[in-house]
Amino acid sequence: MSDTEIFRQTLTHDAGQSEILVGAELLRRPDALAARQAWLADRTLFVVSTEKILELHGDRLGALTAGARRRVDLLVEDGEGAKSLANAGNLWQQMLVEGGKRDSRLLTFGGGTVGDLGGFVAGCFLRGIEYVQLPTTLLAQVDASVGGKTAVDMPAAKNSVGLFHHPVAVLADTSLLATLPTGELRSGLIEAIKKGMVLDSQLLGLIETQLGSLLAGDPAALVPVVASAVAAKCRVVEADAREGDWRRILNFGHTLGHAIESELDYKHLRHGEAVAYGMLFALRLATRRGLAPGAAQRLSDLLRNCDLPPLPPLDVDRLSMFMGRDKKMTEQGLTWVLPTAVGAGGMVSGIADREVSDLLPGFLLDPWFAAD
Repeated sequence: MSDTEIFRQTLTHDAGQSEILVGAELLRRPDALAARQAWLADRTLFVVSTEKILELHGDRLGALTAGARRRVDLLVEDGEGAKSLANAGNLWQQMLVEGGKRDSRLLTFGGGTVGDLGGFVAGCFLRGIEYVQLPTTLLAQVDASVGGKTAVDMPAAKNSVGLFHHPVAVLADTSLLATLPTGELRSGLIEAIKKGMVLDSQLLGLIETQLGSLLAGDPAALVPVVASAVAAKCRVVEADAREGDWRRILNFGHTLGHAIESELDYKHLRHGEAVAYGMLFALRLATRRGLAPGAAQRLSDLLRNCDLPPLPPLDVDRLSMFMGRDKKMTEQGLTWVLPTAVGAGGMVSGIADREVSDLLPGFLLDPWFAAD
């Protein structure tokens, strides 16, 4: 895939279809924007974004939004703190005051938190208005913007209040990623590594061979990685749109990862970095259930090469408490997502809490996998 190509994917779901475009300089290409310009024609457009994103990239929205009858920018704070019911309520109030209608449009322009919040707001406003995701982080491009899951956080658990509301389109412009710090690129790349390990061995291999360029934010190198990660997620979502079973495969690393985020109050580690440690812990459970040590070592080595920040001090009992609140928890207990080979994985239930609590202290002291 050259840097001039546009990857096009259609995600079919119970509410219709979402068009997903991946490419460099999408927001400067008429062939990528024509359908969205028509969608906006003579409508009120609400743009949910942050002050920082609009300062960095706001000028790129001109060609896309010029045909809207009116544009109203709705600013939210940076980071996970934006995803609150209070912020959602403030946005709904502003949209009502500005005369929002059932056929008004909404555009999320930012990272995963902006997309989650904006999608949730769009899904609830007047019982649902159409929206487009324009993700500006690698994490959002490879994962959060695709699949229709929207949510806000509660103090007790992340993403615990939300709904499925698919965007009509996702525009993943990899040239927007050049301004990201290495830590943000690493965080997003880990979500692509996650998909490679349990869904697509070729994607994992591509990341291994291009790791330096990817962490440097090379737009051309990022296009095939983002496109492959999107394709893998679309296959899963189409098979299980509402996370009844198979879609839970995308939560590899998130069981402990979300608990780490909650214990740290969403500080010190980015989402992808917490998920990386969640994947490393899952390797210990997986090798006890048949995953080849070489496969576990391969993933551990790749994550080590991503130069993760060290784990801050964590409390085992509090991590266990937060895992007990995981949104994948059912009345029958917690289901773990574990790899079975490179490029394959599945859901495993019946893992005793005692096994997890016995393994956690040693893991927190030294999280890296080492084959015997």
